[in-house]
Amino acid sequence: MKYQVIIIGGGSHQPAVLGTGPAGYTAAEAAGKGGLSVLLIEKNSLGGVCLNEGCIPTKTLLYSAKTYDSAKHASKYAVNIPEVSFDLPKIIARKSKVVRKLVLGVKAKLTANNVTIVSGEAQIIDKNTVRCGEETYEGENLILCTGSETFIPPIPGVDAVNYWTHRDALDSKELPASLAIVGGGVIGMEFASFFNSLGVQVTVVEMMDEILGGMDKELSALLRAEYTKRGIKFLLSTKVVGLSQTEEGAVVSYENAEGNGSVIAEKLLMSVGRRPVAKGFGLENLNLEKTERGAVKVDEKMQTSVPGVYVCGDLTGFSLLAHTAVREAEVAVHSILGKEDTMSYRAIPGVVYTNPEIAGVGETEESLQKRGVAYRAVKFPMAYSGRFVAENEGVNGVCKLLLGSDDTVLGAHVLGNPASEIITLAGMAIELKLTADEWKKIVFPHPTVGEIFKEAL
Repeated sequence: MKYQVIIIGGGSHQPAVLGTGPAGYTAAEAAGKGGLSVLLIEKNSLGGVCLNEGCIPTKTLLYSAKTYDSAKHASKYAVNIPEVSFDLPKIIARKSKVVRKLVLGVKAKLTANNVTIVSGEAQIIDKNTVRCGEETYEGENLILCTGSETFIPPIPGVDAVNYWTHRDALDSKELPASLAIVGGGVIGMEFASFFNSLGVQVTVVEMMDEILGGMDKELSALLRAEYTKRGIKFLLSTKVVGLSQTEEGAVVSYENAEGNGSVIAEKLLMSVGRRPVAKGFGLENLNLEKTERGAVKVDEKMQTSVPGVYVCGDLTGFSLLAHTAVREAEVAVHSILGKEDTMSYRAIPGVVYTNPEIAGVGETEESLQKRGVAYRAVKFPMAYSGRFVAENEGVNGVCKLLLGSDDTVLGAHVLGNPASEIITLAGMAIELKLTADEWKKIVFPHPTVGEIFKEAL
């Protein structure tokens, strides 16, 4: 019962998993470990979007860009590097090598846990029957982990423009002189960071009034200000009304409060967002109950309105994040195994791997204000961490904690490296409902950047 992309069953205690993204392969591995016979059906590549064309390859590229940045500014740390350069084809080749290595690792793990893997398009007949090609498989439980796909909005002229999706941007071995990015969310900003570091003139067009919707607005604005200083142009509260292709490149026509305008760039990256894959595999044959927003409705054990059918990952509509999907898959399999476990969304961390990184977990000021929940915000410069000062010459960041009326930790937001590595400390405090005093009693190693939380309390 634990797979990703499409469901597949087969025999006694045989969960069928559709999809091999983080949810799918986590479910398959956990079910196999639990002694269940497992069938995993995957249409594309083992590892799903995250491993093949999302989280891992983007972070590999971003690390190369970060290393290049560090080398260029090494003199700040009294290290002299006379000539700094990069080799983009080799950066792309390394990215592909990393992905291959990890895909093989996933396959080895699944094989070790006796998971049967079938390649092809799954078609759900009913909750216990899945067809793939000419074969039909039976299963007691079905886990749907179909993931998400790039969403391209119906902007006039979009079909006539030679645009990039994130997948194209990951594989390009040539740098454009200029790049326009439609969408200032996580994917858009990570690519903006990468190409800006390598010297590309980047313009970001965002419909909302701030980049990185869902992250802390104040810290997002500070990150934007930092990248503005580095040469990225941001057009906020700006609607794209048309696209066209000329010899000079792509033309992005827009309108905002200041009127109409356009941006011309050699390349255009469409990064408006992603949407769950809900068609093409027979989901409609299950008649699952939906939420008001059209996502599949699940309970705290990730079970749908049809007993024995579970949904994990992007298809739930909650969060298009790999780590959320992984935890949902664990909960679903534990339910099938009869182990007590429930899904909690109290402390799902979000990270943007720009340079500097920005990360948040729990509530934001915006979410608390919307619900009318009383809180106080504590803000501290990252310079209060000795380790941060030692490793970030001439750079500052911010740590913001949100505490409830009883001093329970409700949210935490960090701008500054390595935000991605320390945010889990705050996530644990939020999940365990620690008060500020209780969290303070935890001994942090010194010197570490994570000590900033203790300083702020």
